Amino acid sequence: MYLIFKTLHLTFAIISITGFLVRSILMFYDSPLLQNKWVQLTPHLVDTVFLLSGFSMAFMVNFGLFSQLWLTAKIFLLMFYLLFVGIALSRGTTKTVRVGAFFAALFTFAFIVGIAINKSPLGWFAPLL
Repeated sequence: MYLIFKTLHLTFAIISITGFLVRSILMFYDSPLLQNKWVQLTPHLVDTVFLLSGFSMAFMVNFGLFSQLWLTAKIFLLMFYLLFVGIALSRGTTKTVRVGAFFAALFTFAFIVGIAINKSPLGWFAPLL
């Protein structure tokens, strides 16, 4: 059962970041496609499956806050990622702010992936130690 949730989680992580990149490009070009209902609804459905599969895996490994620091770091950084995505796609007051939030979201996502792969809160820096 764990493998099913892991596969779902990884698949929807890729779909989620791809969707973010596509919506960001549309936003940078002020595309009217951003106003389509499917463009607005799909990310919520994708992210719901993404998060539910992640939380399901966490419960399967008896996750307790701070009992596995790498998982705690992922959840903590997820909150920042969501904040940056919100600023990049809608809440940023200027294009400069949105571009900065876009790159901050990408960096945060990449760091979360590094944490997941290395099972360390140090992410991509863990192999250096």
